Formats: sequence, structure tokens, C-alpha cells
Amino acid sequence: MTKVRRLALIGLDCGTPELLFERFADDMPTLTKLRGQALWGPLRTIDPPISIPAWMCMLSGRNPGDLGVYGMRNRSDHSYNGLGFATSKTFRAPRLWDSLSAAGRDSIVLSVPGTYPPTPLRGCMVSCFLTPSTEVQFTHPPELRGEVQQVTGGYTIDIPGFRKDAEPVAQRMFDMTEQRFALAKHLATTRRWDFLSFVDVAPDRLHHSFWKFCDPDHPRYEPGNRYEHVFRDYYRAVDDHLADFLETLPDDAAVLVASDHGGQPMVGGFRFNEWLIREGLLTLAERPAKPTAVGNAKVDWSRTIAWGEGGYYGRLFLNVEGREPHGTVPRSQYETVRQQIIDKLEALVDHEGRPMGTRALRPEELYDEVNGIPPDLFVYFGNLRWRSVGSVGSVGSDQGLYAFENDTGPDDCNHSDQAVFVLAGEGLPTGRRDDLSIMDVAPTLQSLLGLPRQPGQRGRVLA
Repeated sequence: MTKVRRLALIGLDCGTPELLFERFADDMPTLTKLRGQALWGPLRTIDPPISIPAWMCMLSGRNPGDLGVYGMRNRSDHSYNGLGFATSKTFRAPRLWDSLSAAGRDSIVLSVPGTYPPTPLRGCMVSCFLTPSTEVQFTHPPELRGEVQQVTGGYTIDIPGFRKDAEPVAQRMFDMTEQRFALAKHLATTRRWDFLSFVDVAPDRLHHSFWKFCDPDHPRYEPGNRYEHVFRDYYRAVDDHLADFLETLPDDAAVLVASDHGGQPMVGGFRFNEWLIREGLLTLAERPAKPTAVGNAKVDWSRTIAWGEGGYYGRLFLNVEGREPHGTVPRSQYETVRQQIIDKLEALVDHEGRPMGTRALRPEELYDEVNGIPPDLFVYFGNLRWRSVGSVGSVGSDQGLYAFENDTGPDDCNHSDQAVFVLAGEGLPTGRRDDLSIMDVAPTLQSLLGLPRQPGQRGRVLA
């Protein structure tokens, strides 16, 4: 493949092919023009399609099983004490900027999910949306912090009020995107770099906050609502920022516009642990009076076979004898019990009695190497058109298995496995491909930058 001197990755968290390539293509002339000169297409992301670890998978060429990271929160041991957040220290495999640093070459890394706390590299780094505040150290080198604050007028880590109320999010996502592009432009024009990677998480906040307002196919869409055109207006703004940013890049730079996953309408939430209780698989010692995370509820573990965690996908854990502190499932019965639960989950119907289309996936079916402590099952309720509600106790006015008031705040979008990929540069292949995988990104970018393939990497070089 043609070598390039520099490469810029512009990341749109939750970029969706149907929106960027079809519905809003006319509103994004810069991206559409770039696509006409690029290798592009829908990008099959990881299972599960979650930002952390998806960005780290993309930039290391490893899957979640290799990394031992299966979501933003992961089990650190076999206790019942819930899940811990993944940080940059969780990821052991070298990312693209690590390989460049080892080769004596420079990178700029801005807001890539999975980079808090910031780690040393040759170049500079501003950490991601998991940074607790700008009061902590969020840059490398440390002295970059003051410059970032000055350039941005006060760096915005994430959108305050996200998942609480759509109203304040409406303007703040525009402001954050403007700030991200301005900071990326400043760093790109004041620093040496071979690889520049920045991610804007505002598209993700847009989709989760406003999908029902903008998509006529969403079950709660109301024509003529005040936010009906916010998708269109936001994508127009992104395209303007993209045009300005591309003008600042040197002529010898290749450009990749990519996302980590896509989005789709979310019908509602399925109350996972309430279902497990009904099935006799989870037993409470005392039922809470209000919605309570299962990790904080009083569970009778001596009479519990399985429990679940909430989120965009469900995680089911079996209470295994000799593995969990009060395990009840004999190891000899592990697979029998797991298959019985799979059969029940995949037979679920929705609130109108129709087959839900739920998928329950074993980790060893998804990954040929399984590290860390994965769930015993990954559960995609309605193939991710329903989220997993992990709390027990009533949710708003709904007392059944189907929740239409989210226990974690307003949210009407779930993730999908189709992301976006647009790679353009002089001498690079062009045209649409429908076989692109997120595992192909790191090997391809390494090849473009003249770096050798790393041991253990997956994926192909897209030639």
C-alpha cells in the first residue's frame, strides 16, 4: 500500500452509516466529497458495540477478548461487588501512538475514549470523557494543560446534564464540537506529528438525547416537535468544522473519518433482573422500595443462580460453585444451565407479544481468546433495540418487565454494530466496500505509516 507521511483520524463517536452516508449526505457536502475520493463503507464494529473498548480495539488491532475488556465497566474479580471502570491502565496492548513513539515518531491524541489517565507518549495527549474534571491532570505533558485551557477558554470534558434533560444538551453539543475541532486545529498547526487522532463524543450525546425527536421510525416520534431538525443542524455544523479542519492539514496527509459504533432507535428497556426473579433464577432477601442497582440490593446469594447488569446490552453472570463466594451452579451443570437460560432469553416476546429477537451470546463464541472476567452471556435484547435495565424495584409508573422510563435518565437510542469508515489520501484505493471490519483499521494505518505489524494483531491491510 502507498505510504503516507502523516495521517489524521477524525473520530465521530456513534457515527451511523444510514445518517452520514444517506439521510444527511446532502447536508454534509464536505464529507460526501471526501467519500467520493476515498475507500469507504459501513464498518463492522466489535461485540459488544461499546465505545470503551471499541476505540482501543480499533487503534490496537485487538478484540475485547484479547484485551480482557468488555465494556466501560468490567468485573475485576468473582465477588458480587459490581463492576469497575476501565481506565487507560486497563489496556495493555500497544495502540498506534505507542508504536509510533517506539519508532521515534510523534502523535497528537485528543479525547480518544480509553485515555484517562493520560499516558506518556512521544507527542501530546488530552484525555477522554472519563476524566473526572479539569482539576486533575488530564494532559501529557502536564504543562500542556494550561495551553488547552487557554485555547478553549475552559476545556469541556463532556456535556453537563447528559442523560438528565435534553434542553441543556441542545446547545452544548454544538459548543463542544466547535471546541474539539478548534483544539485539534491548534494542536495540528503548533505541534510536530505523524499521527493525529481526535474523537468528538458529541454525536453520541446527540443520538442518545434526541433520536426520538428526529427519526420518524422511532416509536415515540412526534411530528413538528421543537427538536425535529436538530440532527440535520448538528451534522451541517460538523461538516463546516470538517471543511475548515481539512484546510489546515498538509497536502501529504491522509485522512480517516471513522466511528466506533452506530446508533438506532431504542424501543425501551427490558428489566433483566426482574425477569430473572420471575424465572426463579435470582432471589432477593428483601425487595427494595425504589429502583436499586442489583449490586446494592439485598440478594440471597445462597438461592440465586444468575444475575444481570444493565446498560446498552445485558451481562449475565452465573453464580458458579467454587467460583463465586456463594456459588449454587455446580460446574458439571454450567453449560446445561447456561443453555437453558439462552433458550429462555431468545424466546422472549416484546410488550405487544411479538418475538423480541433477543440474542444471547457466549464469550467463547465471540472471541477465540478470552481474557479477564467476561460475562457468562452477552445479551442483546431485541438485538439492541431494547436496553438492559439492571435495577430491581419499580421504574416510574411501570411495574412490568418492559420499561419506557429509563432508570438512568432520558435516552432513546441504542448502539448498533455498523460504524463508518472513510479513508482518503493520494494514491490510496477508492470506492465502496461492504466487508470492512474495525479490526482492519490498525493494520491498515500501520501499513500506511510504514510500521510493522504487531504480534497478536488481528485484521487485514485494506489494499
